[in-house]
Amino acid sequence: MLEQFTVSIDKLFEKLQSWLDQLILMFPNLVLALIIVLLFALMAKLTQKLTGKALRRLSDNLAVNRLLSSVAYLVVITIGIFVALGVLQLSKTVTSLLAGVGVVGLALGFAFQNTAANFISGIFMATRHPINVGDVVEANGFFGKVETIDMRFTKIKSPQGQRVIIPNRTILENPLINYSISGERRVDLSCGISYGEDLEKVKQVALSCIKQNVDFNKTKPLEFMFKEFGDSSINFVLRFWIDETAQSEYLKTLSQAIVSLKQAFDDQGIVIPFPIRTLDFGIKAGATLGDVLPMELSKS
Repeated sequence: MLEQFTVSIDKLFEKLQSWLDQLILMFPNLVLALIIVLLFALMAKLTQKLTGKALRRLSDNLAVNRLLSSVAYLVVITIGIFVALGVLQLSKTVTSLLAGVGVVGLALGFAFQNTAANFISGIFMATRHPINVGDVVEANGFFGKVETIDMRFTKIKSPQGQRVIIPNRTILENPLINYSISGERRVDLSCGISYGEDLEKVKQVALSCIKQNVDFNKTKPLEFMFKEFGDSSINFVLRFWIDETAQSEYLKTLSQAIVSLKQAFDDQGIVIPFPIRTLDFGIKAGATLGDVLPMELSKS
């Protein structure tokens, strides 16, 4: 028993001695690896700083800028670690790490592909600015003002006060209407007048009313067009532009135009008709309802 214990102790010391010898032999490489890690750490800091400055010229989104700067920092640090492991002749460890990173990355890619797509879309939106905070937009069937744009979602506040959260990927993959990007909006005012009115008079009254009572962009054309024969009216549309994109200003101008147009038509005796229903009593041409009713009543 004592001999076996002695043999085990000797083997342990031999192993420790071999490790010490290897450590002494590897000491220069350890120092070199440490220097490489320190150099890459400094390079990572510098890269992070330069990336941040470059991104600030392209985007005002602080969250995205910080994230991409951190990614650049981690990439440089990772490269430095792999180089240091190569200096230490730990090629098998490097291979295992690369394989592990690949497998983990593949698994995460499948598990979080929608999240990754929204994340990448958020970066694209932050750098290309298809929409900005404060814009009035219509996206994925929702209309409202953009409140926030983060890495995954865009929040829109509807005119009724509801907050709609839309994934960034959905916004980029579907048609997007940005009412604010041009700095102006067109107001379309539809109305109808009775069939007995003088159409030329109606046109002149409507145009004069808008010019005198509505604040619109005079450099843009003020358009009046009859568009259809309705069930009980001849319908027309007035079109003019305003230098506002906010929904509140758009509705305020539209309301002002409606009130002014109604007052102008009332002053000129122009009738905006109620919906009319025509009842067919089988009256022949030239006959009146009074001629027909006594005959129908006598039959009954």
